[in-house]
Amino acid sequence: MKTNVFNSGRDGYHTYRIPAVLVAPDGSLLAFCEGRRNDRSDHGDIDLLVKRSGDGGNTWSAQRVVYGEPGEITIGNPCPVVDVETGTVRMLFCRDNVDVLVTHSSDNGLTWSNPVDITRDVKKNAWTWYATGPGVGIQLRNGVRKGRLLIPCDHRNPEAYDCGSHSVYSDDGGASWRLGGSVRPGANECQFGELADGTVVMNTRLQTHSEGYRGVAFSRDGGESWDGFTHDRNLPCPKCQASLVEGSAEDSLLFSNPSAPALPNARGGERVNMTVRLSNDGGRTWPAAKLLHAGPSAYSCIVLLSGGEVGCLYEAGLESPYEHIVFERFRME
Repeated sequence: MKTNVFNSGRDGYHTYRIPAVLVAPDGSLLAFCEGRRNDRSDHGDIDLLVKRSGDGGNTWSAQRVVYGEPGEITIGNPCPVVDVETGTVRMLFCRDNVDVLVTHSSDNGLTWSNPVDITRDVKKNAWTWYATGPGVGIQLRNGVRKGRLLIPCDHRNPEAYDCGSHSVYSDDGGASWRLGGSVRPGANECQFGELADGTVVMNTRLQTHSEGYRGVAFSRDGGESWDGFTHDRNLPCPKCQASLVEGSAEDSLLFSNPSAPALPNARGGERVNMTVRLSNDGGRTWPAAKLLHAGPSAYSCIVLLSGGEVGCLYEAGLESPYEHIVFERFRME
């Protein structure tokens, strides 16, 4: 099943980008994205939007603005997470890729609180560019840090002339947030998955120091520090965001990205062939793959559904990756 959820040029926005999707506590699907009002640019009059689906992604509500500000203010990089202990959906996002804000919904995404600025708690003074996600955060299920909300982020440090991935976490259900550990050099947009022993896997885009593959690092303290940073030669990738989520079996992971190889240290590489891969050993190998879209495609977000199904919300089109944000549902088999 495949459905175009957001269609560029319709409903008041020139382009829709940066998808994120999760299952709300009541079972409904929430699909988030940036609504870029006037053009395709990463900066400008951009709002954070959401649509809901109560039938597993077959049909979707009209879009609502989660948050926006008047004028040429960039509101984006959605990164939601569900707190299963309270039933609250928390979402971190950015203003102009400088400030970090958080909002929450206690009614399964129908309404959202006024955002709170947490920049001072989660950003170093030397950092300039800052991005939450994009994609989703996770709630840790194992070990002494069980219940922690963990959000993937990235930043730039002009003194080092490079970028890095980092984590942000909350141990009190989102009432307060702290800065976790960082991965450098060259790391960028990232996602997390937790293994059965409590180890957290970071899978990251490499914006510089790229060898044409994804970067991988590990944390054994719930995102407070990271080690083992390496290039995963099983996961070729142009310079593009990707999705990583935990599967339904122990130590299984699902990964999606445009899978065309990128040239090492090049500007990019072709964003085509949106593909979902499955690992049953914590990301050491990826023996199974499914091609979702053979044409232009870019950012994506995977979600586990009920009944052994998987959903993927991704950017795709015939001539450009940014024509539609598509939701595709398929069985794990």
